[in-house]
Amino acid sequence: MIKDNQKYLNRLHLVLDGVLTALVYMLAWWIKFESIFATKDPNVHALPMETYFRALYYLVPAYLVVYYLNGLYNSQRVSRSWEDFTNVVKANTAGFVGFFVVLYIIKQPDFSRSMIGIFFIGNIIVMLFSRMVVRSVLHYFRKRGYNIKHVLLVGYSRAAESYIMRIDSNPQWGYDCVGVLDDHVPLGTSYHGVTVVGKIDELQDYLDRNEFDEITITLPLTAYDRLEELVEKCEKAGVHTKFIPDYTSLMPSNPYTEDIAGLPVISIRYVALTNTLNRAFKRLMDIVGSLVAIIIFAIPMLLIALAVKLSSKGPVIFKQERVGRHGRTFMMYKFRTMEVQDKKTEEGGWTTPDDPRVTKIGRFLRRTSLDETPQFFNIFVGQMSLVGPRPERPNFVEKFRDEEQIPRYMVRHQVRPGLTGWAQINGYRGDTSIRKRIDYDIYYIENWSLKFDIKILFLTVFKGFINKNAY
Repeated sequence: MIKDNQKYLNRLHLVLDGVLTALVYMLAWWIKFESIFATKDPNVHALPMETYFRALYYLVPAYLVVYYLNGLYNSQRVSRSWEDFTNVVKANTAGFVGFFVVLYIIKQPDFSRSMIGIFFIGNIIVMLFSRMVVRSVLHYFRKRGYNIKHVLLVGYSRAAESYIMRIDSNPQWGYDCVGVLDDHVPLGTSYHGVTVVGKIDELQDYLDRNEFDEITITLPLTAYDRLEELVEKCEKAGVHTKFIPDYTSLMPSNPYTEDIAGLPVISIRYVALTNTLNRAFKRLMDIVGSLVAIIIFAIPMLLIALAVKLSSKGPVIFKQERVGRHGRTFMMYKFRTMEVQDKKTEEGGWTTPDDPRVTKIGRFLRRTSLDETPQFFNIFVGQMSLVGPRPERPNFVEKFRDEEQIPRYMVRHQVRPGLTGWAQINGYRGDTSIRKRIDYDIYYIENWSLKFDIKILFLTVFKGFINKNAY
C-alpha cells in the first residue's frame, strides 16, 4: 500500500511542479512586460507574447527532468529541509544556465534576459515554499497515523536500538517498527515500545503474510554469518530491504567508499579536509572572514578592552594553552572575564553558576560571547578556523582521550579548532555533555563542506552568540 501511496504522491508532486513552473514563468513575463515595473520604451524590440509562451512546451518538461536528476522526487521521509533548499537551488541554477545555453544555440538574442532572471528567483522561492507546505502536510498526516511505513527488524543489537530510538523521536517520518525477530533476546523484551515478537527462522512466515513495507536487518556482529541467507529471502519475497551494520561507532556518518577492481572498500574515517584543495578553500575563507571581522569589531574590541581594564586589576587579554590540529598546542586569546588567579586554580575546571571569580563585565562578555572576539587573530594566523570543534585545554584532552565512554575524542584534532561549531549552535557549549559534543564535532568533520561552514556561521549569527551555559 505504501508503494502505491508513494507512486501517487510522486505523480501529484510532478504535476504540481509543472503547473507552478509554468505559472511562475507567466508571472515573470507579466512583471517584465505588463506590470508597473515594465519597460515601455517603443525603441526596444520585444518578442510577441506567443513566442514567450510557446517556450513553455519545452521549458516545463526540461525543468521536471532537471528536478528529477537533482533528487527532488526521492523519498523525503528522513531528509532535512536544508537538503530541499540546496537541491532546489542546484536544480534551478542548472535550468537557468541551460536556458541561456539553448538561447545561444538557437541564436535568439531578443529573448529577455531580465525576465529569465525574474523567473529564476521566483521559481526558487515558489518551489521552496511548495515543498515546505507538502512536507508539513505529510508530517501532519504521518503523526496522525496515515501514510505509515511498517517495518520489521531482524536481529536485536545496538544498531536496532539506535534505529528504534530515532524512529520513536521522529514520528513525522511515518515509520512504525512492528517488532523484532531475534534468537537470543527473550520474547516480549521491549525497547521504546518495540517488542521482540519471534525468532529469526520465522522471517519467511512473516514475508509470506506480506504485512510489511520494509525489512531492516539489524543483526548483532556475532550473527553476520546469516546475513546473506536473510537478504536472499527478503529479495525473493520482493520486499524492500535495508541493512544497518552493528559497528556504527566505527563507521563514519557519511561513508566514503572506493571501488578496487569491483571490490567495495569503506574508509573507516573519511575527513574531507585532508584534501589539499578543500583545505585551501577553507583557509582562504578563514583569512578573509577573520580580517573582515577584525575590521568590523575593531572599535567594539577597543571599548571592551577599556571596560575590562577599568573594571578589575589584571591584563586585558587572557591567554591560555589549548590543543589544536594534530595535537599541537597554541596560545588562545580571550578578553579576561575573571579575577586574576594562580595557574593551578585556573586549570582546576570549568566555571560554575554564579562563580565568584567572574567579574561583572566578564559575565556580560561570556553571555554574549564577546570575550571570544580576540580569537579572530588566532584564526588569521592559522592556529584556529572560523568553524570547527572548540579547542580544549591539554589536561582535559589527556583526560578525555583515556575515557572509555568517549572512544573517538581524538578524531576532532584532525582539523583546526574553531571559533564556533556544529556542537555549539546545537546548544553544546560550556558545562554540557562531552559525549554529545564529540558526536556533533565528528559529524561536522565527516560531513564538512564550505556550504556547511556557511550554514554554521549563518546560524551562529542568529542563535550562537548568546551562551546560556556560560557562567
